[in-house]
Amino acid sequence: MASLKEIKGRIASVGSTLKITSAMKLVASAKLRKAQQAIGNMLPYENHLHRILVDLMSTTPVIGSELLVSRPVKRVAIVAFSSNSSLCGAFNSNVVRETISVINEYRSTGLDDSDIKVYPVGRKIQDAMRKVGFPGAADYSRMAESPNYGAAATLAQELLNGFTDGIFDKIELVYNHFKSTASQPTTRQVYLPLNLDEGQIDLNAGKRPNVVEEEIPRPRNPEDLIVEPSPAELLEVLLPKVIRLRIFTTLLDSNAAEHAARTVAMQTATDNGNDLLEELTLEYNKGRQQKITSEILDIVGGSMQ
Repeated sequence: MASLKEIKGRIASVGSTLKITSAMKLVASAKLRKAQQAIGNMLPYENHLHRILVDLMSTTPVIGSELLVSRPVKRVAIVAFSSNSSLCGAFNSNVVRETISVINEYRSTGLDDSDIKVYPVGRKIQDAMRKVGFPGAADYSRMAESPNYGAAATLAQELLNGFTDGIFDKIELVYNHFKSTASQPTTRQVYLPLNLDEGQIDLNAGKRPNVVEEEIPRPRNPEDLIVEPSPAELLEVLLPKVIRLRIFTTLLDSNAAEHAARTVAMQTATDNGNDLLEELTLEYNKGRQQKITSEILDIVGGSMQ
C-alpha cells in the first residue's frame, strides 16, 4: 500500500492536470464556436453556387466537360486533412488509418507508389505519410492551423491543373466531417472528376449541421435562364471558383471537427481525473484514519501497562 505522502503527491499531480484539461476544454470550446460560425456562413454560399453551376452546365455541357469524364485511373492524388497537434482523441489516427486504407486499395489495383501522390494538410498526417513513404510536396501545416481561403485556393488550383493536364486521373479527399460535437466520422470523397447526380454536383455530399437550406426558385427548363454575358463565359469563371471553394469548405469542416474532438477528449479527461481524484482522496482519508486509530491504540495500550 502506498504511503500517505505518496498518495498526497498523486492528489496534487492529478489536481494540476485537471486544471490543464479544464483550460484546454474551454479554449477548444471557444474555437469550436468560431469554427461552427465560419462553416455555417460559408455553406449556404457554396450550395447556391453549386445550384447555379448545375443549371448552367445543363445548358452549356461543352464547358468543363473534361472535368466530368471519368478516366482509367493510372495516377491518383489523395488530399488528407488532419490537425497539427494531438490531444484530440482518435481524430488524427482515424484520418491516417483511412488514408493508408485508400493507398492500399489503389495498390491492389496495380498502381505503384510512384503513381499515388498524397497532399497532407496538417502536421500529424504529414509525419504519418512520411513514415510510410509518401512525403508531401509542400508543408501545409499552417493552412491546417488557420484555415485560409488564399492558401486553400492555391492548393485547389494545383490539383485542378494536375487533373486537366493529365497528371492525375482521379483526386480524392480524406477528412473528418463535423457532424456534431460528439460525432466526427471519417469521410472519403471524390474531388475530381465531378459527378452530376440528379442535377446536383457531388461536391457537398453529406449533410452538415446547423445549416438551413433555403428554397431557391429554379427554372423548369434550364434553357429559360437569361445569362449575361453568356453561359459559356460565366462557366469559365464559376467552375474553377466552385472547385477551389470545395477545398476551403473541407478545410473548415475538418477544423471544426478537430475542435469538437478536442473538446470531447478534454471533457473525458477531466471527468476521468475527477473520478481518480475522488478515489485517491478516499484512499488518503482511509489511510489517515487508520494511522490515527493505530496511534490511539498504542497510547491506550501504553497507559494500561
